Amino acid sequence: MHVPAITANYLAILALIYAALALQVIRLRRSSKAPFNDGGSESLRSAIRAHGNFMEYVPIITLMVAVLEMSGASPLRVHLLMGTLLLSRLLHPLGMYATPGSLKFTICRAGSIFLTIGLLIACALTILSRLPWAAMADEASDQAIATIEFLQIIHVILTL
Repeated sequence: MHVPAITANYLAILALIYAALALQVIRLRRSSKAPFNDGGSESLRSAIRAHGNFMEYVPIITLMVAVLEMSGASPLRVHLLMGTLLLSRLLHPLGMYATPGSLKFTICRAGSIFLTIGLLIACALTILSRLPWAAMADEASDQAIATIEFLQIIHVILTL
């Protein structure tokens, strides 16, 4: 089995970003005196969403890239996928902390959304394209025919 070393290196960097996002939430919770929810603080709300959004997307995309790396994807492809994930995760908090409606807000938020959703789709389609669909369909067909034949035999036995 091939160890996904490239993915693991990027994941370590992403973990440090995640820790920074978590520390930002903690800092803002303490300064806002809001141990739960956002206490009405817009900056805390943005920090919570940046932190949460990171956790919503990074694990599934990283897992898919690791599967691709372990199944023989080229190192260049793995670097491009993980580098894009890293870029999208850096852009998102920048957009979240920018003034809503500003150019920075629009570019960073839209850019991170585009990159993240693009990665989700690209990784999923690549994995699906590597599955042995013909063999799976043949096996399912054989199993269905065997089940029907078995049920016919049971029917004959029960109607004797």
